[in-house]
Amino acid sequence: MTQDLAAFAREKGVKYLMISYTDLFGGQRAKLVPAQAIGEMAVEGAGFAGFATWLDMTPAHPDMLAVPDPTTVIQLPWKPEVAWVAANCVMEGEDVAQAPRNVLRRLVDTALAKNLRVKTGVEAEFFLLTPEGTQISDPFDTATKPCYDQQAVMRRYDVISEICDYMLDLGWGPYQNDHEDANGQFEMNWDFADALVTADRHSFFKFMVKSVAEKHGFRATFMPKPIEGLTGNGCHAHISVWSPDGASNVFADDGKELGLSEQGRSFLGGIMRHATALAAITNPTVNSYKRINAPRTVSGATWAPNTVTWTGNNRTHMVRVPGPGRFELRLPDGAANPYLLQAVIIAAGLSGIAAKADPGPRYDIDMYAEGHTVKDAPRLPLNLLDAVRAFEADTGLTAAMGAEFSASYVKMKLQEWTDYVSHFSQWERDNTLDI
Repeated sequence: MTQDLAAFAREKGVKYLMISYTDLFGGQRAKLVPAQAIGEMAVEGAGFAGFATWLDMTPAHPDMLAVPDPTTVIQLPWKPEVAWVAANCVMEGEDVAQAPRNVLRRLVDTALAKNLRVKTGVEAEFFLLTPEGTQISDPFDTATKPCYDQQAVMRRYDVISEICDYMLDLGWGPYQNDHEDANGQFEMNWDFADALVTADRHSFFKFMVKSVAEKHGFRATFMPKPIEGLTGNGCHAHISVWSPDGASNVFADDGKELGLSEQGRSFLGGIMRHATALAAITNPTVNSYKRINAPRTVSGATWAPNTVTWTGNNRTHMVRVPGPGRFELRLPDGAANPYLLQAVIIAAGLSGIAAKADPGPRYDIDMYAEGHTVKDAPRLPLNLLDAVRAFEADTGLTAAMGAEFSASYVKMKLQEWTDYVSHFSQWERDNTLDI
């Protein structure tokens, strides 16, 4: 666990350190600090104008300081003279309550105070596009069902193997890479870890994938639905909860349904209870709702939910329990903020445990073919506005996420929605010009 960034830089030959934080909209912000200056920055933090990024601040706010967490430092495998380090945002000596990493840190501490250690993994899907971002990078990737296409994945071997090699070197435990269900789409999996570690790695992974793609002349995107008619980018989260020492999985109970303990069922119950509000965080853009409410894709399925249901090992529901002691939340998409995604999972789950929430009936049907037979399950929001309104109305969840964060997030997302609906589109011309 690195504690001295200056010593790390000297030992590794690092010339610059990127002090990085993630804003409310998932934007990654950084200052490039010469190694000779990192000693003071490591203590005081690098100064930012919060208003200049997607944070709910004004130009009159004091400097926001990004204080690096030295345990997160990563030497860039593709540019070893630079290192990246995640930072915690501070203003006038206090944590910035709306800053996503701070929101997650607080909820991790809340869980630990209840003797619960949340561990998660993510499946971050992405497309490799041409540099202008208008079409997939591989003109031969045209199969109707391209998932696991070995020729297509090998045509992008240079990109995928380089990223996987870096994850191996970093000790993340990557274990499989594949061409996904859409033409031009890929997924790379690495080991699960403590929620904050997973969030930091998820954040760095997005930076790394985009950087390596650019190096090879491509453009990587995690946009939920970048290509009309094709499967969108999900970011499924696998969730388990352990004892504080990490020795035992408190979600695991072989004597219970699907091997999920009472605490595990209650945590799942919290996810189900708060699902429509959860979507404002797990599916945070206008484009997100082109994925979870999409018509059938070219491949035959969207692989995304639109109804609040859970099941066993069945990928057509919002939550599946693929094995004992864990479950998979299939709602999040590629636009999800790495820190807020983990935070809202913990917030909803802890709420469920506190209330001993029942997750409701388990459905083992094919939701794509037989979903119309489920009459009493809530529908997921149809658009970002509905999701943000559901989040704002869920006072239990907003309180758990933090009042200041929640107010800022709602305010800025409503501004984003207003900006979107103010946009004059080609659809309007095509459909109303002659009315």
